[in-house]
Amino acid sequence: RALEANCWHIAVRLQLCACWLHPRLYASTCSLGTMAAVAVAKPGFGYVLGTACASYLVHHIYMSFKVVKARKQFGVSYPALYADSSNCSDEKNRQTFNCVQRAHQNSLENQPIFLTLLSLSGLQYPVTAATFGAVYLAGRIGYVQGYSTGDPQKRVNYMTALGY
Repeated sequence: RALEANCWHIAVRLQLCACWLHPRLYASTCSLGTMAAVAVAKPGFGYVLGTACASYLVHHIYMSFKVVKARKQFGVSYPALYADSSNCSDEKNRQTFNCVQRAHQNSLENQPIFLTLLSLSGLQYPVTAATFGAVYLAGRIGYVQGYSTGDPQKRVNYMTALGY
């Protein structure tokens, strides 16, 4: 009997999913009409939103300013994304600028998955998600500080390890 109830429950769920994904195709079998997905956040979700805002400040303010400062310092003008021999004559300066630029780019590449995981885990465990999100952001700051020295090996340091 329990197996029969489980099979019925799964069949109903599959039908609901089918109705939601293809409402016109399954219109005759759908009794619920249009369905909407609703996510309910727990009371501490404001911490998650605060961590998401901090992520914006770290990625789009702090790191962007480091790149702008490096552009001015090493004379790499827009639209050049990286320094090469045509826009920066000194090899060490090219290396340092490219490290600053790459640190920012790498962090931006990882931000969407970070925000997605932060939001999804924050729905169930908001304080834990916000805490680990803040630790991750501290790790990203350490990563950028280390990588911005011009030595790519310094991108892995104690703060970076903290973020992972």
